[in-house]
Amino acid sequence: MSCSPTLGIKMWALTLLLLTVVARAAIPNAMLRGMQSLPKIPVPQRSITSPSVTVLPGVPNITTVYYFDQLIDHNNPGLGTFQQRYWMNREFYKPGGPIILMTPGELNADGLEVFITNYSINGRIAQQQNGAAILIEHRFFGDSNPYDNLTSQSLALLTIQQAIDDLVYFATTADLPMPGGDAVKPGQAPWILIGASYSGALSSYTMVNKPGIFWAGYVSSATVETITDYYEYFTPVREYMPQNCSSDVQAVIAYLDRMYMTNDTAGIQTLQEAFGLGGLNHAGDFATALQSNLGDWQNVQPDDGPGSMFYRFCDALEVKDGVNAGPDGWGLENAINSWGNFWNTTYYKHTCQDQDVETCLGTFVPTDPYWTNVTVDNAARSWFWMVCNQIGFYQVGPPEGQPAIVSRILQPSFVERQCVNMFPKVFASPPDTPTAKTNAMYAGWNVNVPRLFFANGLRDPWRGGTVSADGLNKPNTTSMPIYMSDGFHTSDMIMDNGIADPTIAVVQKAGLMYMKKWIAEWKPST
Repeated sequence: MSCSPTLGIKMWALTLLLLTVVARAAIPNAMLRGMQSLPKIPVPQRSITSPSVTVLPGVPNITTVYYFDQLIDHNNPGLGTFQQRYWMNREFYKPGGPIILMTPGELNADGLEVFITNYSINGRIAQQQNGAAILIEHRFFGDSNPYDNLTSQSLALLTIQQAIDDLVYFATTADLPMPGGDAVKPGQAPWILIGASYSGALSSYTMVNKPGIFWAGYVSSATVETITDYYEYFTPVREYMPQNCSSDVQAVIAYLDRMYMTNDTAGIQTLQEAFGLGGLNHAGDFATALQSNLGDWQNVQPDDGPGSMFYRFCDALEVKDGVNAGPDGWGLENAINSWGNFWNTTYYKHTCQDQDVETCLGTFVPTDPYWTNVTVDNAARSWFWMVCNQIGFYQVGPPEGQPAIVSRILQPSFVERQCVNMFPKVFASPPDTPTAKTNAMYAGWNVNVPRLFFANGLRDPWRGGTVSADGLNKPNTTSMPIYMSDGFHTSDMIMDNGIADPTIAVVQKAGLMYMKKWIAEWKPST
């Protein structure tokens, strides 16, 4: 079969909504609703090639799954190995070309093979440089599990450092499934490390922690600075969403927060009932449900139209009898009625399917299967472990005095409490996630690594954790370039987004230029 790149990108919004079902089986908290996941895009059998490109006979389909014997514990090799899945595309490879490696991070990698084709920046680098592109699944996600469960005892081996060591061990010991694949290790061939979002941060951390293994790197929307109180997630949303929609959302949130501050439980109950969420027993869970509409901004991409969920939400609030509201919106009463109607007619079914409201959105029953399910391939649980222990990024309401599109009921403590629900044997009380320690170990915003290309998007809700955060003013150098488009989250990873937004094309072109320059400078050491 074939799939045009234009069709693939136009299906972006739909496939992203399918992807978030993992988090939405119940979306009881901000940290999971805002997972930094890559999009799943329809996968072609082969890359888009020009007539001058000849695919060698016998090159396997890119959906072929390979297995690598990865160490269970890099600090204790005697524990043995587990099978780590990976995918590879060598259609552009010629001897002497680079090996381009990426982990997609915090999700099952099956279905993400697009990131080894030239639909993606990964595959485009491979095509330009006659390289091979590899996608390797992150430990404890998908089917790459050291143990057959996700208990806290097993997850003790899910750390940033173990993930870094996985990438290094693969690069330095794997014999790749292609002619000459046993002679392309670092020192014999240039290895390029690519990542996006969390996996972009992991790529930066790897090049900081294990210098000399990967010759160059390309990272998109890389959240290198871990932050506990990450209210800035919603700053780009508020600044770049339609102004009338922002105004009305702020009015509803201010109304909710005033009632909460004055302990007006009857008023909050009435408001919840307007949204069809009267069955929720805690105002924080109601605030989180409202927050999810704003979290849909993470799924927006440059060619999205009015059919995407975020814009459907804003249209529901701001279009009345075919007339758009002015910048101040329609006001509080209409906003409550319209937002509530959107939940009642559209969003509840989209979010909860056939679940009752407390099962879907409640967070105060620790015996709920959501918290106790320890079966593998549960991305939400694995990511939760990393968030509670090392990463943070709790998406919460802003400090007093700042405009709020998310309720201030939501504070880090509200979310940290859920770490106890999920991992009661580890956390007797809500943890203070040691994000400062993570930043000290892996440099965070202070990263200074040669031949590492940073690509960010102005409208990305995760930009506050990247080297393009407001007020950081980190210099853009030829050794470590930092480029920013007008794009959204990881927009530059997909080549067709450069057609929809010329500012993204500028970033992609620069990234390809630097990869060509840096790979030309590489010399074998063995």
